[in-house]
Amino acid sequence: MSDPAAIWTADVGGVRVHAGPGALDRLGALVRELGGGRVLLVTDRGVRAAGHVDTALASLGRAGLAAEVFDAVEENPTSLHVEAGREAAAAFGADLLVGLGGGSAMDGAKGINFLLTNGGRMEDYRGFGKAARPLLPSIGVPTTAGTGSEAQSYALISHPDTHEKMACGDRKARFREVLLDPCLAASAPRRVAAAAGIDAVTHAVESYVSRAGTPVSKMLAREAFGRLTAHLERFLAVPEDLHTGGDMLLGAHLAGAAIEASMLGAAHACANPLTARCGIAHGVAVGLMLPPVVRWNGTAEPGAALYRELAGSAPELSTRIEHLRAAAGLPERLRECGVEAALLPALAEEAARQWTAGFNPRPADAASLLALYEEAF
Repeated sequence: MSDPAAIWTADVGGVRVHAGPGALDRLGALVRELGGGRVLLVTDRGVRAAGHVDTALASLGRAGLAAEVFDAVEENPTSLHVEAGREAAAAFGADLLVGLGGGSAMDGAKGINFLLTNGGRMEDYRGFGKAARPLLPSIGVPTTAGTGSEAQSYALISHPDTHEKMACGDRKARFREVLLDPCLAASAPRRVAAAAGIDAVTHAVESYVSRAGTPVSKMLAREAFGRLTAHLERFLAVPEDLHTGGDMLLGAHLAGAAIEASMLGAAHACANPLTARCGIAHGVAVGLMLPPVVRWNGTAEPGAALYRELAGSAPELSTRIEHLRAAAGLPERLRECGVEAALLPALAEEAARQWTAGFNPRPADAASLLALYEEAF
Protein backbone atom coordinates (compact mmCIF):
# COMPACT_ATOMS: atom_id res chain seq x y z
CA MET A 1 0.00 0.00 0.00
CA SER A 2 1.13 3.55 -0.65
CA ASP A 3 1.97 6.22 1.89
CA PRO A 4 -0.58 8.99 1.16
CA ALA A 5 1.85 11.59 2.48
CA ALA A 6 4.39 10.61 -0.19
CA ILE A 7 2.00 11.31 -3.07
CA TRP A 8 1.29 14.79 -4.41
CA THR A 9 -1.52 15.90 -6.70
CA ALA A 10 -1.49 18.84 -9.11
CA ASP A 11 -3.08 20.05 -12.31
CA VAL A 12 -0.48 19.95 -15.10
CA GLY A 13 -1.65 21.42 -18.38
CA GLY A 14 -5.28 20.53 -17.73
CA VAL A 15 -4.62 16.95 -16.55
CA ARG A 16 -4.79 16.01 -12.87
CA VAL A 17 -1.53 14.25 -11.94
CA HIS A 18 -0.97 12.06 -8.88
CA ALA A 19 2.72 11.31 -8.36
CA GLY A 20 4.75 9.34 -5.87
CA PRO A 21 5.64 5.77 -4.85
CA GLY A 22 2.49 3.67 -4.66
CA ALA A 23 0.32 6.12 -6.59
CA LEU A 24 -1.20 3.19 -8.50
CA ASP A 25 -3.07 2.27 -5.30
CA ARG A 26 -5.29 5.32 -5.93
CA LEU A 27 -6.63 3.88 -9.18
CA GLY A 28 -9.85 2.43 -7.80
CA ALA A 29 -10.79 5.57 -5.89
CA LEU A 30 -10.18 7.74 -8.97
CA VAL A 31 -12.31 5.48 -11.16
CA ARG A 32 -15.10 5.88 -8.61
CA GLU A 33 -14.70 9.68 -8.69
CA LEU A 34 -15.07 9.63 -12.46
CA GLY A 35 -18.25 7.56 -12.23
CA GLY A 36 -16.80 4.36 -13.68
CA GLY A 37 -18.10 0.93 -12.75
CA ARG A 38 -16.79 -1.38 -15.49
CA VAL A 39 -13.15 -0.80 -16.36
CA LEU A 40 -11.23 -2.03 -19.39
CA LEU A 41 -7.54 -2.14 -18.47
CA VAL A 42 -5.48 -1.75 -21.64
CA THR A 43 -1.92 -3.03 -21.33
CA ASP A 44 0.64 -5.44 -22.78
CA ARG A 45 1.88 -8.85 -21.73
CA GLY A 46 5.20 -7.54 -20.46
CA VAL A 47 3.52 -5.16 -18.04
CA ARG A 48 1.22 -7.97 -16.95
CA ALA A 49 4.19 -10.27 -16.33
CA ALA A 50 5.82 -7.57 -14.18
CA GLY A 51 2.86 -7.75 -11.78
CA HIS A 52 1.54 -4.23 -12.35
CA VAL A 53 -1.79 -5.44 -13.73
CA ASP A 54 -2.36 -7.40 -10.51
CA THR A 55 -1.69 -4.27 -8.46
CA ALA A 56 -4.14 -2.29 -10.57
CA LEU A 57 -6.80 -4.99 -10.34
CA ALA A 58 -6.39 -5.15 -6.56
CA SER A 59 -7.02 -1.41 -6.30
CA LEU A 60 -10.08 -1.67 -8.55
CA GLY A 61 -11.34 -4.64 -6.54
CA ARG A 62 -11.03 -2.77 -3.23
CA ALA A 63 -13.25 -0.07 -4.76
CA GLY A 64 -15.85 -2.69 -5.71
CA LEU A 65 -15.36 -2.23 -9.46
CA ALA A 66 -15.65 -4.77 -12.28
CA ALA A 67 -12.60 -4.98 -14.52
CA GLU A 68 -11.50 -6.71 -17.70
CA VAL A 69 -7.92 -6.86 -18.97
CA PHE A 70 -7.01 -6.38 -22.64
CA ASP A 71 -3.30 -7.20 -22.88
CA ALA A 72 -2.93 -7.74 -26.62
CA VAL A 73 -1.38 -4.32 -27.31
CA GLU A 74 2.02 -4.57 -28.98
CA GLU A 75 4.79 -2.07 -29.71
CA ASN A 76 3.69 0.51 -32.30
CA PRO A 77 0.04 -0.62 -32.13
CA THR A 78 -1.84 -0.81 -35.39
CA SER A 79 -5.50 -0.24 -36.12
CA LEU A 80 -5.91 -4.04 -35.87
CA HIS A 81 -4.88 -3.95 -32.20
CA VAL A 82 -7.27 -1.07 -31.62
CA GLU A 83 -10.19 -2.86 -33.25
CA ALA A 84 -9.53 -5.98 -31.15
CA GLY A 85 -9.55 -3.77 -28.05
CA ARG A 86 -12.79 -2.11 -29.12
CA GLU A 87 -14.40 -5.52 -29.46
CA ALA A 88 -13.24 -6.46 -25.95
CA ALA A 89 -14.51 -3.18 -24.50
CA ALA A 90 -17.88 -3.49 -26.23
CA ALA A 91 -18.36 -7.11 -25.13
CA PHE A 92 -17.55 -6.17 -21.53
CA GLY A 93 -19.66 -3.03 -21.52
CA ALA A 94 -16.78 -0.83 -20.39
CA ASP A 95 -17.64 2.64 -19.16
CA LEU A 96 -14.08 3.75 -18.35
CA LEU A 97 -10.66 2.94 -19.86
CA VAL A 98 -7.28 2.70 -18.17
CA GLY A 99 -4.06 2.74 -20.21
CA LEU A 100 -1.36 0.97 -18.17
CA GLY A 101 2.06 0.64 -19.78
CA GLY A 102 4.34 2.47 -22.17
CA GLY A 103 3.23 4.75 -24.96
CA SER A 104 1.82 1.85 -26.97
CA ALA A 105 -0.64 0.85 -24.24
CA MET A 106 -1.75 4.42 -23.64
CA ASP A 107 -2.08 5.15 -27.36
CA GLY A 108 -4.01 1.90 -27.69
CA ALA A 109 -6.41 2.95 -24.93
CA LYS A 110 -7.04 6.28 -26.63
CA GLY A 111 -7.55 4.58 -29.98
CA ILE A 112 -10.03 2.12 -28.47
CA ASN A 113 -11.89 5.04 -26.96
CA PHE A 114 -12.30 6.70 -30.36
CA LEU A 115 -13.77 3.60 -32.02
CA LEU A 116 -15.89 2.48 -29.07
CA THR A 117 -17.64 5.82 -28.70
CA ASN A 118 -17.62 7.24 -32.23
CA GLY A 119 -17.40 4.18 -34.51
CA GLY A 120 -15.61 3.92 -37.83
CA ARG A 121 -11.89 3.24 -38.37
CA MET A 122 -8.76 4.87 -36.97
CA GLU A 123 -8.14 6.45 -40.36
CA ASP A 124 -11.31 8.49 -39.81
CA TYR A 125 -9.68 10.29 -36.87
CA ARG A 126 -6.38 11.18 -38.46
CA GLY A 127 -5.70 14.82 -37.70
CA PHE A 128 -7.41 16.65 -34.87
CA GLY A 129 -10.97 17.08 -33.62
CA LYS A 130 -12.68 14.41 -35.72
CA ALA A 131 -14.66 12.79 -32.87
CA ALA A 132 -18.21 14.14 -33.04
CA ARG A 133 -19.47 12.42 -29.87
CA PRO A 134 -18.11 12.35 -26.31
CA LEU A 135 -15.46 9.80 -25.36
CA LEU A 136 -15.41 7.69 -22.20
CA PRO A 137 -13.45 9.00 -19.20
CA SER A 138 -9.98 7.48 -19.06
CA ILE A 139 -6.92 7.27 -16.84
CA GLY A 140 -3.27 7.01 -17.92
CA VAL A 141 -0.64 5.10 -15.95
CA PRO A 142 2.82 5.13 -17.58
CA THR A 143 5.23 2.35 -16.68
CA THR A 144 8.17 3.97 -18.48
CA ALA A 145 9.63 7.48 -18.37
CA GLY A 146 9.41 8.10 -22.08
CA THR A 147 6.63 8.98 -24.48
CA GLY A 148 4.60 11.36 -22.34
CA SER A 149 1.51 9.97 -24.09
CA GLU A 150 -0.37 10.31 -20.81
CA ALA A 151 -0.15 14.10 -21.19
CA GLN A 152 -1.35 14.27 -24.79
CA SER A 153 -4.62 14.21 -26.70
CA TYR A 154 -3.14 12.25 -29.64
CA ALA A 155 -3.10 8.51 -30.21
CA LEU A 156 -0.29 7.38 -32.51
CA ILE A 157 -1.62 4.33 -34.32
CA SER A 158 0.22 2.58 -37.16
CA HIS A 159 -1.43 1.53 -40.40
CA PRO A 160 -1.30 -2.29 -40.51
CA ASP A 161 -0.09 -2.42 -44.14
CA THR A 162 2.22 0.56 -44.54
CA HIS A 163 3.20 0.85 -40.82
CA GLU A 164 2.91 4.62 -41.21
CA LYS A 165 2.04 6.28 -37.92
CA MET A 166 -1.31 8.04 -37.94
CA ALA A 167 -1.69 10.89 -35.44
CA CYS A 168 -5.31 10.84 -34.28
CA GLY A 169 -6.05 13.65 -31.87
CA ASP A 170 -8.97 15.15 -30.03
CA ARG A 171 -9.10 17.14 -26.83
CA LYS A 172 -11.75 14.70 -25.57
CA ALA A 173 -9.25 11.83 -25.83
CA ARG A 174 -6.97 13.14 -23.09
CA PHE A 175 -6.77 11.17 -19.88
CA ARG A 176 -8.74 12.77 -17.04
CA GLU A 177 -6.30 11.51 -14.41
CA VAL A 178 -2.65 10.42 -14.59
CA LEU A 179 -0.75 8.30 -12.07
CA LEU A 180 3.05 8.68 -12.03
CA ASP A 181 4.32 5.82 -9.85
CA PRO A 182 8.12 5.31 -9.85
CA CYS A 183 7.62 1.78 -8.50
CA LEU A 184 6.33 0.87 -11.96
CA ALA A 185 9.18 2.49 -13.90
CA ALA A 186 11.75 0.71 -11.72
CA SER A 187 10.79 -2.65 -13.22
CA ALA A 188 11.18 -1.70 -16.89
CA PRO A 189 13.87 -3.67 -18.76
CA ARG A 190 16.99 -1.54 -19.13
CA ARG A 191 16.84 -1.47 -22.94
CA VAL A 192 13.25 -0.23 -22.74
CA ALA A 193 14.10 2.37 -20.09
CA ALA A 194 17.11 3.57 -22.12
CA ALA A 195 15.18 4.07 -25.34
CA ALA A 196 12.28 5.67 -23.48
CA GLY A 197 14.60 8.08 -21.65
CA ILE A 198 16.26 9.28 -24.84
CA ASP A 199 12.83 9.65 -26.42
CA ALA A 200 11.76 11.90 -23.55
CA VAL A 201 14.92 14.03 -23.88
CA THR A 202 14.19 14.38 -27.59
CA HIS A 203 10.65 15.52 -26.81
CA ALA A 204 11.98 18.25 -24.54
CA VAL A 205 14.56 19.46 -27.07
CA GLU A 206 12.28 19.41 -30.11
CA SER A 207 9.25 20.95 -28.43
CA TYR A 208 11.44 23.78 -27.10
CA VAL A 209 12.50 24.86 -30.61
CA SER A 210 9.21 24.06 -32.39
CA ARG A 211 7.86 26.70 -34.75
CA ALA A 212 4.57 26.42 -32.85
CA GLY A 213 6.26 26.96 -29.50
CA THR A 214 4.77 29.28 -26.90
CA PRO A 215 6.07 30.63 -23.59
CA VAL A 216 4.14 27.86 -21.84
CA SER A 217 5.50 25.06 -24.02
CA LYS A 218 9.02 26.41 -23.58
CA MET A 219 8.60 26.56 -19.81
CA LEU A 220 7.44 22.94 -19.75
CA ALA A 221 10.19 21.78 -22.11
CA ARG A 222 12.92 23.58 -20.17
CA GLU A 223 11.84 22.02 -16.88
CA ALA A 224 11.55 18.60 -18.53
CA PHE A 225 15.00 18.89 -20.12
CA GLY A 226 16.61 19.82 -16.81
CA ARG A 227 15.06 16.91 -14.93
CA LEU A 228 15.65 14.32 -17.63
CA THR A 229 19.27 15.15 -18.39
CA ALA A 230 20.14 15.42 -14.69
CA HIS A 231 18.68 12.03 -13.76
CA LEU A 232 18.76 9.73 -16.80
CA GLU A 233 22.18 8.18 -16.17
CA ARG A 234 21.50 7.40 -12.52
CA PHE A 235 18.03 6.10 -13.31
CA LEU A 236 19.49 3.60 -15.76
CA ALA A 237 22.21 2.59 -13.31
CA VAL A 238 20.01 2.43 -10.18
CA PRO A 239 16.37 2.02 -11.29
CA GLU A 240 15.26 1.18 -7.76
CA ASP A 241 16.09 4.77 -6.67
CA LEU A 242 12.48 5.94 -6.51
CA HIS A 243 13.42 9.61 -6.11
CA THR A 244 15.31 9.51 -9.41
CA GLY A 245 12.55 7.50 -11.04
CA GLY A 246 9.99 10.02 -9.90
CA ASP A 247 11.97 12.87 -11.45
CA MET A 248 12.25 10.92 -14.70
CA LEU A 249 8.52 10.21 -14.83
CA LEU A 250 7.69 13.84 -14.13
CA GLY A 251 10.22 15.03 -16.70
CA ALA A 252 8.74 12.74 -19.34
CA HIS A 253 5.24 13.93 -18.46
CA LEU A 254 6.23 17.59 -18.69
CA ALA A 255 7.89 16.93 -22.06
CA GLY A 256 4.65 15.31 -23.22
CA ALA A 257 2.72 18.36 -22.05
CA ALA A 258 5.17 20.55 -23.99
CA ILE A 259 4.43 18.54 -27.14
CA GLU A 260 0.71 19.02 -26.55
CA ALA A 261 1.31 22.79 -26.40
CA SER A 262 3.67 22.98 -29.40
CA MET A 263 4.80 19.95 -31.48
CA LEU A 264 8.02 18.20 -32.49
CA GLY A 265 10.50 18.51 -35.37
CA ALA A 266 12.86 16.90 -37.86
CA ALA A 267 14.28 14.24 -35.53
CA HIS A 268 10.83 12.72 -35.15
CA ALA A 269 10.09 13.19 -38.84
CA CYS A 270 13.22 11.15 -39.63
CA ALA A 271 12.61 8.60 -36.88
CA ASN A 272 9.13 7.49 -37.94
CA PRO A 273 10.18 6.03 -41.33
CA LEU A 274 13.07 4.25 -39.60
CA THR A 275 10.55 2.51 -37.36
CA ALA A 276 8.06 1.81 -40.15
CA ARG A 277 10.55 0.59 -42.75
CA CYS A 278 13.43 -0.80 -40.70
CA GLY A 279 11.79 -1.88 -37.48
CA ILE A 280 14.02 0.33 -35.33
CA ALA A 281 12.51 1.06 -31.92
CA HIS A 282 11.24 4.63 -31.77
CA GLY A 283 13.49 5.77 -28.91
CA VAL A 284 16.54 4.32 -30.66
CA ALA A 285 15.56 6.04 -33.92
CA VAL A 286 15.16 9.51 -32.40
CA GLY A 287 18.43 9.02 -30.52
CA LEU A 288 20.19 8.37 -33.81
CA MET A 289 18.72 11.42 -35.51
CA LEU A 290 18.61 14.11 -32.80
CA PRO A 291 22.34 15.06 -32.70
CA PRO A 292 22.63 15.75 -36.47
CA VAL A 293 19.29 17.57 -36.41
CA VAL A 294 20.46 19.81 -33.55
CA ARG A 295 23.72 20.63 -35.34
CA TRP A 296 21.83 21.43 -38.55
CA ASN A 297 19.16 23.55 -36.90
CA GLY A 298 21.86 25.34 -34.93
CA THR A 299 23.46 26.81 -38.04
CA ALA A 300 20.51 29.17 -38.58
CA GLU A 301 18.06 31.27 -36.61
CA PRO A 302 15.85 30.87 -34.70
CA GLY A 303 17.26 27.43 -33.87
CA ALA A 304 20.66 28.65 -32.77
CA ALA A 305 19.23 31.17 -30.31
CA LEU A 306 16.67 28.73 -28.94
CA TYR A 307 19.30 26.07 -28.29
CA ARG A 308 21.43 28.63 -26.47
CA GLU A 309 18.46 29.41 -24.22
CA LEU A 310 17.94 25.75 -23.47
CA ALA A 311 21.41 24.32 -23.02
CA GLY A 312 24.26 26.27 -24.61
CA SER A 313 25.30 26.21 -28.25
CA ALA A 314 24.03 23.63 -30.70
CA PRO A 315 27.41 21.81 -30.79
CA GLU A 316 27.43 21.67 -26.99
CA LEU A 317 23.88 20.35 -26.90
CA SER A 318 24.51 17.70 -29.56
CA THR A 319 27.60 16.52 -27.66
CA ARG A 320 25.56 16.28 -24.46
CA ILE A 321 22.90 14.22 -26.21
CA GLU A 322 25.55 11.91 -27.68
CA HIS A 323 26.96 11.42 -24.18
CA LEU A 324 23.54 10.45 -22.82
CA ARG A 325 22.96 8.15 -25.77
CA ALA A 326 26.27 6.40 -25.13
CA ALA A 327 25.50 6.11 -21.41
CA ALA A 328 22.19 4.52 -22.37
CA GLY A 329 24.03 1.99 -24.54
CA LEU A 330 22.10 2.90 -27.69
CA PRO A 331 23.58 2.64 -31.20
CA GLU A 332 25.33 5.65 -32.69
CA ARG A 333 24.98 4.94 -36.43
CA LEU A 334 22.18 3.87 -38.72
CA ARG A 335 24.41 1.22 -40.23
CA GLU A 336 24.66 -0.44 -36.81
CA CYS A 337 20.91 -1.01 -37.02
CA GLY A 338 21.03 -2.69 -40.41
CA VAL A 339 19.93 0.33 -42.45
CA GLU A 340 21.25 0.19 -46.02
CA ALA A 341 22.63 3.30 -47.69
CA ALA A 342 20.50 2.67 -50.78
CA LEU A 343 17.37 3.13 -48.68
CA LEU A 344 18.22 6.63 -47.45
CA PRO A 345 16.63 8.60 -50.34
CA ALA A 346 13.31 6.79 -49.89
CA LEU A 347 13.46 7.38 -46.12
CA ALA A 348 14.06 11.09 -46.75
CA GLU A 349 11.04 11.33 -49.04
CA GLU A 350 8.87 9.72 -46.37
CA ALA A 351 10.33 11.91 -43.63
CA ALA A 352 9.48 15.06 -45.60
CA ARG A 353 5.81 14.00 -45.55
CA GLN A 354 5.71 13.56 -41.76
CA TRP A 355 3.54 16.14 -40.00
CA THR A 356 6.29 16.98 -37.50
CA ALA A 357 8.66 18.14 -40.25
CA GLY A 358 6.57 21.27 -40.69
CA PHE A 359 7.23 22.38 -37.10
CA ASN A 360 11.02 22.17 -37.32
CA PRO A 361 12.63 25.58 -36.71
CA ARG A 362 14.50 25.30 -39.99
CA PRO A 363 12.49 24.41 -43.13
CA ALA A 364 13.10 20.73 -43.91
CA ASP A 365 12.64 19.21 -47.34
CA ALA A 366 13.61 15.80 -48.67
CA ALA A 367 17.08 16.97 -49.75
CA SER A 368 17.96 18.40 -46.34
CA LEU A 369 16.55 15.37 -44.54
CA LEU A 370 18.60 13.08 -46.78
CA ALA A 371 21.71 14.96 -45.68
CA LEU A 372 20.74 14.33 -42.06
CA TYR A 373 20.29 10.62 -42.70
CA GLU A 374 23.67 10.54 -44.42
CA GLU A 375 25.32 12.24 -41.44
CA ALA A 376 23.73 9.70 -39.10
CA PHE A 377 24.65 6.75 -41.33
